[in-house]
Amino acid sequence: MLEGLNQAMEHIERHLDQRIETADLARIAVTSEYHFRRLFSALAGMPLSEYVRRRRLTVAGAEVLDGERTLLEVAVRYGYTSGEAFARAFRAMHGVGPGEARRNGAPLRSQPRMSFRLVVEGSGSMRYRVVEKDAFRVVGRKARVPLVHEGMNPAIAAFIRGLGRETLERIESLSDQEPRGIVSVSDDLHESRAEGTELDYYHGAVSSAEVPEDMDALAVPAGTWAVFESSGPFPQTLQHLWRDVFTQWFPSNPYRSRPGPEILRTRLSPDGARADAELWIPVERTAV
Repeated sequence: MLEGLNQAMEHIERHLDQRIETADLARIAVTSEYHFRRLFSALAGMPLSEYVRRRRLTVAGAEVLDGERTLLEVAVRYGYTSGEAFARAFRAMHGVGPGEARRNGAPLRSQPRMSFRLVVEGSGSMRYRVVEKDAFRVVGRKARVPLVHEGMNPAIAAFIRGLGRETLERIESLSDQEPRGIVSVSDDLHESRAEGTELDYYHGAVSSAEVPEDMDALAVPAGTWAVFESSGPFPQTLQHLWRDVFTQWFPSNPYRSRPGPEILRTRLSPDGARADAELWIPVERTAV
């Protein structure tokens, strides 16, 4: 998998002045477009589109300084339809416009070329199991919230506080299958998974019961799930669990993620400082 990712990075470098299709990168890495975007974002710490944009503006910056092409020629070469659009993007990254950079030789910022390697620490193991699950529903309350990668998500915290004890007890009573109890479900995320993009958040239960009129429901088709367990400080343990699944488990196992909701079951300690977590990720097996 890592060899395929590095070959995809090489493809990006050779085509910075051309259209880059995620389908081509996924084919080089021998995986799906969906999984390629997820894996890249987890490994690189930024969406694929942002990396390509920053690499283009890094290479364009060198061409702006050397002066062999006009600024408009540089803009068009790297996919901008006008000098104004290029100038805005250039300034957003480098802190200075292309004309000023060329006149004054201003220092520019650089996005280094990425490559990936596997670091084997051998200090612990990840607890997981693979489950085949029939179609089911998540029943509860739904909100559209921004994605937060680190720390508490204020929008989700406020949403849960607003539900009230009675509603939470009603939701929990609907649980009749694994994962049991109240679960947090993330669905319909933006493909970039960038900080601040929105997702559908369900605070609900996995249930076969009739859906109450005042609640929302998410139908989930049958499929394969990888289930991961972790314990530690809250909320860092939960967020690190997502990261470790994509940076450690997927590159080392014959599975890839598939479209679908991600389900988190959390049990907090009495003081709220620690959590036991169970994360359900929809997966499909890859060819060995």
